[in-house]
Amino acid sequence: QVDLVESGGDSVQAGGSLRLSCAASELTWRWYCLGWFRQTPGKEREGVAAIDSAGNPLYANSASVKGRFTVSKDNTKQILYLQMDSLKPEDTGIYYCAADRRYGGNCPPWGRDDAYKYWGQGTQVNVSS
Repeated sequence: QVDLVESGGDSVQAGGSLRLSCAASELTWRWYCLGWFRQTPGKEREGVAAIDSAGNPLYANSASVKGRFTVSKDNTKQILYLQMDSLKPEDTGIYYCAADRRYGGNCPPWGRDDAYKYWGQGTQVNVSS
């Protein structure tokens, strides 16, 4: 049993910032592709950002977060982060972290959520205008 635990969700005004965290002590962090996904009202779940086993960040164009969000990880603490700046009301939703073992390999392509083996329960982000 692997548990991914997200935290950091909150209610903020537009233009504000939040930092989400995701922890899983059972996984060897550096062997995994780690992703952030979100479920926004009225839309399907979408990929937001990911970081591959080598530490390269990836951002989903469809989520329109590049330049505002920064994904990072701490392999020692085994924590995945999503720094979210210049938040917009359309960023409101439930944010999930996910992990898939990809040591030395690429992360799954966007749209292939099913390729991620482990998922967290989500953390709620509310951005008001």
